[in-house]
Amino acid sequence: MPPIKSLAPRAAAASKASKSLGSLPEWNLADLYASMDAPEIKRDLDRGETECIEFEKSYKCRLADIASSPDAGRTLGEAVRRYEAIEDVLGRLISYAGLLYAGNTTDPAIAKFYGDMQERITAASLHLLFFTLDLNRLDDDVLDKAMADPALGHYRPWIEDTRKDKPYQLEDRVEQLFHEKSVTGYSAFNRLFDETMVSLRFKIGAKSLPLEQTLNLMQDVDPKKRKAAAEGLAVTFKDNLSLFTLVTNTLAKDKEISDRWRGFGDVAQSRHLANRVEPEVVEALVSSVREAYPRLSHRYYALKAKWFGKKQLSHWDRNAPLPKVAMRSIPWPQARSTVLTAYGAFSPKMATIAERFFNDRWIDAPARPGKSPGAFAHPTVPSAHPYVMLNYQGKPRDVMTLAHELGHGVHQVLAAPNGPLMAPTPLTLAETASVFGEMLTFKKLLAETTDKKQRKAMLAAKVEDMINTVVRQIAFYSFERRVHIERRNGELTSEQLCAIWLEVQRESLGPAIDLRPGYEVFWTYIPHFIHSPFYVYAYAFGDCLVNSLYAVYERSNAGFAERYLEMLAAGGTKHHAELLAPFGLDARDPTFWQGGLGVIERMIGELEALDQSK
Repeated sequence: MPPIKSLAPRAAAASKASKSLGSLPEWNLADLYASMDAPEIKRDLDRGETECIEFEKSYKCRLADIASSPDAGRTLGEAVRRYEAIEDVLGRLISYAGLLYAGNTTDPAIAKFYGDMQERITAASLHLLFFTLDLNRLDDDVLDKAMADPALGHYRPWIEDTRKDKPYQLEDRVEQLFHEKSVTGYSAFNRLFDETMVSLRFKIGAKSLPLEQTLNLMQDVDPKKRKAAAEGLAVTFKDNLSLFTLVTNTLAKDKEISDRWRGFGDVAQSRHLANRVEPEVVEALVSSVREAYPRLSHRYYALKAKWFGKKQLSHWDRNAPLPKVAMRSIPWPQARSTVLTAYGAFSPKMATIAERFFNDRWIDAPARPGKSPGAFAHPTVPSAHPYVMLNYQGKPRDVMTLAHELGHGVHQVLAAPNGPLMAPTPLTLAETASVFGEMLTFKKLLAETTDKKQRKAMLAAKVEDMINTVVRQIAFYSFERRVHIERRNGELTSEQLCAIWLEVQRESLGPAIDLRPGYEVFWTYIPHFIHSPFYVYAYAFGDCLVNSLYAVYERSNAGFAERYLEMLAAGGTKHHAELLAPFGLDARDPTFWQGGLGVIERMIGELEALDQSK
């Protein structure tokens, strides 16, 4: 089907938004492929499938013999290079399909195209599955000797990361079964969740709104609209509660089966392994944040309730704008200028890279029917470039989201030269670049703000963002742990899931937030629970890490930008301890997290001081 058919309503939505926000860009996916029926797609699919089959013929059951040959390093290096090239071809195809689908999940032709591509690429990549399994069966001494040859030694970081999975890999046919059934297993339930979520409508007065616009009303200056949005969300989520309960139970069980077969003891162990972070580091982070709840979220929300003249705030007022402060709508050109100026003041190179996202149409900004909610930066493959998706509606927080996703984008561009196997960064470090981009933008705006009311509003918004990033995400992590642990004893009812949600939310938000009826179902719309179990602590990791990094920058910024960009350019080639060493930071230090949390405490203290100085 020609793409113009599915893009027509999107253009109309964009032009409507442009009346108040300016012209919002839509991404140009032609840098990947011109359309769903472009001949290059069939060419690359056929090429990818053929090369997967040829690769299997060349190397399956032969790696042990190759590793013992005199030319082991060069031959194995060539094998990894071929494997990497195939990953790039397949990655480009699925990136295009995934981005097209994110832009309009309700178009039947796009949904079919995305599903078909998933199936074709999963089938092709089955022929590659043996490679890392056989590589991990080689003796350490044999592989270390082979890596003395630069052809294989170049890939040492990837090989060492791959070998960390060795204790948990299974017999080849079981791995093949897990891989092939993913399309009808967890991937199918991910897609069901996505398509359900974008199809939901929430009744707000006489209007029927999609999720993103309804959530946006939760930050409206009008308390009646905030309440109506919260109640509209609750009604629709309750109407679909049995479906979300089924999806959650199924995915938790699916993960438990995989974990049990692989030998993972803890429910989050596979995520820690994927993030290349030690479980004790995560536990130190979680313990530090939970211990700080009274000093952070409890303290701040009590202060905010006082600003509203109340002892408690209803949950729909948690992110409400401050009273008696004008609510600004920020046009797109101003958002662009704000972020690029902030980036440029830190590093002209960083701003130059970020500017390409605007100039070359690597951003899709309008909120429109059928589009996935939220925001992301997708790296695609190193032979192409990243894309950023937003749902920009002019709120100050939307500017911070733009800064956040561009941070990811800059990181992905800088890391791309490492190639498809070593460019990807563990989630814990991937969030560092995005949160640092937010911090640069916030500090720039704050320095230019002299009006006391506006300064207070900005500080409050930043504290709320940090609480949402640190406290809220650790509460999410606690919720997930409870759900996955209890799922091992049998299916959870909707009532059980809602009760767990309320318990962890009350602990994290504190007594100043009144969780009114309806809030118990708000767990249903969190996509990370569905797509990436236990992803959420990476946000808290990144925020606390950035707070510490920024403190180093403020103390002595000479050469900091260069060291920072070098850290991003390393991609996935170094462990977090190695990357942070040039800044004198170590996340394994038990006191490390206190420094990052202290930044939030000091901002809350500054807000309290502003109140006292009236």
